[in-house]
Amino acid sequence: QLVESGGGLAQPGGSLRLSCAASGFTFSTYAMSWYRQAPGKGRELVAGIPTAAGSTNYADSVKSRFTISRDNAKKSVYLQMNSLKPEDTAVYYCNAQSRYTASSYWGQGTQVTVSS
Repeated sequence: QLVESGGGLAQPGGSLRLSCAASGFTFSTYAMSWYRQAPGKGRELVAGIPTAAGSTNYADSVKSRFTISRDNAKKSVYLQMNSLKPEDTAVYYCNAQSRYTASSYWGQGTQVTVSS
């Protein structure tokens, strides 16, 4: 199970920090990602981090503004979002993908709205 939190309303240029708490599986063996889906658009990958903190990847649209991190001891993954833009408005989803099997989990999503 994945439970996201931290979404809400932010002004352009502001910041939010999303959290995703995992339970029911061996968190350290899963790569973690954040996706988002804006109204009328498909779900897109925002950022990903492998099983151990290391090389991360980002969508071009969020590079240098967003930072993904994980804490295996707390079974959590985070997305620090800075310099927010109205186009960042979307429902943000946490995803876990097993390093060894096809097992995958999705959270229920958290709404992020960037507006003045």
